[in-house]
Amino acid sequence: MTESQTTPRPPADADARRAIAPVICYPNEGLPQPNLELYQNARAGAQKTGEVLVPPRDARCFEVPAGHFFRITSVEGSQVGDLNMWSFTDLSERFYSGKTRALHGTHLTTGERMWSSFPHMRPMATIIADTLGWYGIDEFGGSVHDVIGTRCDPYTGNLLSGTQYHHCCHSNLTRALADHLGISLAEAEPAVHDVLNVFMCTGFTRDTGQYFMKASPVRPGDYLEFFAEIDLLGNLSACPGGDCSSEHSSDTAACYPLLVETFAPTEGALEGWSSPARNGYDGTHGR
Repeated sequence: MTESQTTPRPPADADARRAIAPVICYPNEGLPQPNLELYQNARAGAQKTGEVLVPPRDARCFEVPAGHFFRITSVEGSQVGDLNMWSFTDLSERFYSGKTRALHGTHLTTGERMWSSFPHMRPMATIIADTLGWYGIDEFGGSVHDVIGTRCDPYTGNLLSGTQYHHCCHSNLTRALADHLGISLAEAEPAVHDVLNVFMCTGFTRDTGQYFMKASPVRPGDYLEFFAEIDLLGNLSACPGGDCSSEHSSDTAACYPLLVETFAPTEGALEGWSSPARNGYDGTHGR
């Protein structure tokens, strides 16, 4: 088959069609805005309540009450993490990466929020500090903390290369959730969902539009910090790709732990704040 048979010939007005200016699908000026000053002031006086060290190529769950804070830190080497979140009281309310991407963009940073799934659709957590906020968008179109990747998983690995690799992020998150809740892997797996790729540097290639990764700029001491808007169950996997500079789901890359710390504000530090209610849509869907 010749190229002319596979690639349609451009129409006479092709350049004009391409030159049409884009329109933002979801202008976000109408979003409820977090009171970052209130959150950051409350965080300054908060007391540490606990920590979880996530081992390399594994995952661990953690709990954060509404109105408390949690921090994810690189502690030994350049390492990315895959983060799942649910409402602590209802696993059907989970992080909705696609809608978060539509509202905020492909990568998240300070002042932006992680939104929950339908029919709840409310802020789950707000990013209040990001030591990689300086990175911006690089010459390749890459940036940090993405909501475009799904999570490395054994099914895609098997499809592409026939492997049976069990320490990818999907499997890590499944094991950790099952262990934390005392349920079977079969019960836990359907609750695992698309992630916030913490510290991961990603984008789309300009020529083919393919999802790419590159070496993360994270270094020991860098962190991403959140304010819990609702009672949260978190689950973080220390990706088997390490800094994702070359390998993805394998034992080849150098991998390091990630530290999750939780903090409680002092009494009265969040005066005027209340946990967001579920989305106000009436749910009748036209009937």
